[in-house]
Amino acid sequence: MLDVRPADEFAAGHIPGALNVTLADLERSISALDPGSEIVAYCRGLYYTYAHQAVAALRRQGLRARRLDGGPPEWREDDRLVLTAPPASL
Repeated sequence: MLDVRPADEFAAGHIPGALNVTLADLERSISALDPGSEIVAYCRGLYYTYAHQAVAALRRQGLRARRLDGGPPEWREDDRLVLTAPPASL
């Protein structure tokens, strides 16, 4: 799972297991991703475009990718855990 928000937003709250890769860093991080797995990208929430842009870039590179419906705000609303630890990035 990729969190494509800026690092400060990731640090303020992210989905467990997510890696922080901003759109600016995505192209050079693609080689570190598992080409055999589906990549799920998310950003700030339902009405933001970072995840859409990330999915398009990943698909252009031949990777299977999709957007998570929502982001940390929706994750919290569903009473799911959101972490505030330092970012894990590629």
